[in-house]
Amino acid sequence: MDTRELHVASVRGERSVTRVAAVDCGTNSIRLLVTDLDPASGLQRDVDRRMRIVRLGQDVDRTGRLAAAALDRTMAALAEYVEVIKASGADTVRMVATSATRDAENADEFVAGVRSLLGVDPEVVSGDDEAWLSFTGATRDLGATVPGPYLVVDIGGGSTEFVTGRSTPEAARSVDIGAVRLTERCFAADPPTADQVAAAVAAIDGALDQVASAVPLTETATVIGLAGSVTTVGAIHLGLTEYDAASIHHAQVPAAAVAEISDRLLAATHADRAAIPVIHPGRVDVIAAGALILRRVLERAGADGLLLSEHDILDGIAWSQLLNPR
Repeated sequence: MDTRELHVASVRGERSVTRVAAVDCGTNSIRLLVTDLDPASGLQRDVDRRMRIVRLGQDVDRTGRLAAAALDRTMAALAEYVEVIKASGADTVRMVATSATRDAENADEFVAGVRSLLGVDPEVVSGDDEAWLSFTGATRDLGATVPGPYLVVDIGGGSTEFVTGRSTPEAARSVDIGAVRLTERCFAADPPTADQVAAAVAAIDGALDQVASAVPLTETATVIGLAGSVTTVGAIHLGLTEYDAASIHHAQVPAAAVAEISDRLLAATHADRAAIPVIHPGRVDVIAAGALILRRVLERAGADGLLLSEHDILDGIAWSQLLNPR
């Protein structure tokens, strides 16, 4: 049964709950969600959610190619996910690949590897499609108490997506500023020098100029932050000693706290950052850049703070299999 048939069946009431699998392969991580979805009620019950740091986008900004070691790491993680998907009995699966595979000359090697393991091709989505998926995943469970319109900010490894809207996306823009890409471009020293930080700020601000031409950054009531860099900053603010998704989801972080954490991370050495237990080892070298991007976004939007969300593009990929059949 394909996605369209499942969608029709749920509408007819022949089946109220559908189990789907979603895979999101970004520049820094590959993630899996297996979840039961009920389109009639809008309820979502997660069966399995996991993440591996594989750094698929290692050096893509410099070489234009996916490194062989990065491909190996990614395929090893995907092979693990395939076994989970098979055991779960998921009805459908969709895999989306983002910034690193959009940019790589040898993306065909990645596609062939995914096809041999997963049985379907990865969809190398556009930045605008990525923004739509992020908005859908982040806003479905907000409820009436969180005022709109929303500005959803998804800071990835290679790119950052911005999308505004209320119940549906109204404007979106993706720019090639992400935690991995910015670190590789600007932060040659550890910790980065003042000149390197200034170059990173200039790159971020130039990207935000592009965003502001398409997305009304200052005309939103609530900024919602997604993805690992953002939730890690949130976890540091909350004083967590280990990552706790339940504590992070829908927590609020003041802009002043983001600025303080950004300054602290930029001044820290790799060893200092590694000593912060809530930072995943795969993010230690890029979290300072991610925090700086978040700080500049909040400053540009004139926001007092942001709402954290553990639901993001991965959840959007899951729901798209029922709400947006292809």
